[in-house]
Amino acid sequence: MLAEIFAGSTLSTPVLVRCGGADVSRILAGEYWRLFTAMFLHAGIRHLLNNMLILYVLGQHLEYLIGPVKFALLYLVCGVAANIAAFEYYLHRGEFVVAVGASGAVFAVVGALVFIILRNKGRVRGLSLQQMLIMLFFSLYFGFVSTDVSNVAHIVGLIAGFLSGALLYRRKL
Repeated sequence: MLAEIFAGSTLSTPVLVRCGGADVSRILAGEYWRLFTAMFLHAGIRHLLNNMLILYVLGQHLEYLIGPVKFALLYLVCGVAANIAAFEYYLHRGEFVVAVGASGAVFAVVGALVFIILRNKGRVRGLSLQQMLIMLFFSLYFGFVSTDVSNVAHIVGLIAGFLSGALLYRRKL
């Protein structure tokens, strides 16, 4: 976010591209690293704060349950997977957009927690399945009624997180 501010504006498409946003045309030209760097850019302070709030509230639970190394691996791999899916979606539709944000990775955290809660009979560390599903419903709903939101990244992040949770979580005895 600071790099974006110093480069001009967090809402300027040319600035987001210069800072590493997932520009479909540049990824097609071989700049695949943008699928990673885009996770660390945000279109405005509200976008950043929304992602940080969810990470603060839910991320600490997941990190405790699977450990910091597995948490970082899940977050980064699922975030890139979500960005790849969004890139393919936009390419297929012929939309040459610039995407930024960590929402795919954030939804992966949610997906992993849903798996872990299911594995623990509906409750873990003060989180219930009902709470997670309500939060998930509203997060998806607001994504679908908002403009300029990559719902493909959200859904793929959620699925990738759920599957990664199944691979990485081991119940403590």
